[in-house]
Amino acid sequence: MRVDLHNHTKLCNHATGEIEEYIDKAIEKGIDIYGFSDHAPMNFDQKYRMSLEQADLYERKILEAKENYKDQIEILLGYEVDFLPGLIEDRIIHADVDYLIGSVHFLPKKRGHKEILIHQDLWGFDNPEFIGEYKNQDIDTIWEDYFNAIEALAKCGLFQIVGHLDLIKVFNFKPKKDVRLIAKNALKAIKENDLVLEISSAGLRKPVGEPYPSKELLEEAYSLDIPITFASDAHAPDQVGFKLDEVMQMAKEIGYTKCTVFRKKERELVEF
Repeated sequence: MRVDLHNHTKLCNHATGEIEEYIDKAIEKGIDIYGFSDHAPMNFDQKYRMSLEQADLYERKILEAKENYKDQIEILLGYEVDFLPGLIEDRIIHADVDYLIGSVHFLPKKRGHKEILIHQDLWGFDNPEFIGEYKNQDIDTIWEDYFNAIEALAKCGLFQIVGHLDLIKVFNFKPKKDVRLIAKNALKAIKENDLVLEISSAGLRKPVGEPYPSKELLEEAYSLDIPITFASDAHAPDQVGFKLDEVMQMAKEIGYTKCTVFRKKERELVEF
């Protein structure tokens, strides 16, 4: 079984291509279960996400595609939701979708916060526009703040999947401390709150040049018996299923034999 659950549409304003083009590419790549999880609307960073008024349109288009392609591929409907407490829309949390992916893309510039705070000093650490902020802070502190946010995300009870676990490495700024120690409490929270960890090939397209999570963090997840799923985080049709075989092979080498899919937020394990 070939699974790819984290993919976008042009409604997010930073992706290209039509929904049908993504699906056609998924069929071409031999993907059996393909999920759309576009950036959920919220009153923050709106140029990189759909508006709240477009949520109905997004859901309708994906469900129409699901019906139109039902004899060729299974299409799932989800959202990728930025973990920004106080800004997450109830409309999205209660949406009739298959799953919600919780992700962290923003951190406070002020050092050492235990959780993300909502104020104007947030910075998008994976956005090239703000790469200069890495020079203004201690790299270990940035990584610790990031994984504190992932820990809080795991404990909030809103999501089924944790997106791109170690996205903070995107520009290849690595911590001095052992990343396994930095991520330890976040992984423990993911396990205790019964979330699924996404293995994303998107990092292989980025400066860091490795999947999310790294092999060493995935080994830690396996030791904790944390379930996984797969994602390419496609923002263009030609990114669909990007190096899916490579990340599946990494998972197999570590010991995983099954991945997770969701339908109406109910999970199922399938062999890959």
